[in-house]
Amino acid sequence: MASGGTVKPYPQFDANADAQTLYKAMKGLGTDEETILKLLTARSNAQRQQIALAYKTLHGKDLIGDLKSELGGKFETLVVGLMTPPVLYDVHELRSAIKGAGTDEKVLVEILASRTPKQVKEIIAAYKKEHNADLEADVTGDTSGHFQRMLVVLLQAGRQQGIDAGKIEQDAQDLFAAGEKKYGTDEDTFITILGNRSAEHLRKVFEKYMTISGFEIEESIERETSGGLKSVLLAVVKCARSVPAYFAESLYFAMKGAGTDDKTLIRIMVSRSEVDMLDIRAQFRKMFATSLHSVIQGDTSGDYRKTLLLLCGGNDA
Repeated sequence: MASGGTVKPYPQFDANADAQTLYKAMKGLGTDEETILKLLTARSNAQRQQIALAYKTLHGKDLIGDLKSELGGKFETLVVGLMTPPVLYDVHELRSAIKGAGTDEKVLVEILASRTPKQVKEIIAAYKKEHNADLEADVTGDTSGHFQRMLVVLLQAGRQQGIDAGKIEQDAQDLFAAGEKKYGTDEDTFITILGNRSAEHLRKVFEKYMTISGFEIEESIERETSGGLKSVLLAVVKCARSVPAYFAESLYFAMKGAGTDDKTLIRIMVSRSEVDMLDIRAQFRKMFATSLHSVIQGDTSGDYRKTLLLLCGGNDA
């Protein structure tokens, strides 16, 4: 089964030719949206950065600025997202989540629970450079309690590597003692173990936990915690089991029911299109007995829909 991203580097890439194509698509009366969306979804992010550079060299204009002035709504948000380097995209999403009206906890949870320690370190460095601010300080200034503590642990990006066989049984016992076994919950134990162990190690701990307690760890977290802490612990557990399955579920709930959570839909389609969108598609079909492609098709419209479908890759998705 194919895995990885749906968007690959374009083999016959020519940044100058692409820059000219985009310039023509936006010049004069009316905008050729079809050309823009087809070209940008067929280039990798690194290639899009080269196109932006060529565009400035050839026309003395900022490509993102021109796209913003020609496009609108969700389609514009999606295209600008595709034009942003991945680390800066995460930085932008986190900054908006913290600095907007109220805190968008969902964004903090999704990004910090699903990125690798190396990626988290890159995000922290880029955040500092972009905003001359400390991401951890901004997060702690905007959150509180056990939820804040878990986010701070994830921001340390200090997960152990590999599996520590000697700790599996003890970790499972400690989690059991911290929740199901006692009256009240020792949240700090959940935070320490789930925040600091590797995904491979945690999967072994979850198996052992099941044999000790008779429950899946997710069931215990649902019962023993609440609010933001519950959300972030569940996200960490789901990502330890399977990052693509975590995103498949997030996409499903973004489009299920009345109204679409377009912010989540755009963020996942942009950030995963070159990473693991093929795996997300496969998990989506397995988990929900329908294709991601058909759900996007039924839930969106216009150029926005066309772009999402191209990022989704093929109608068997």
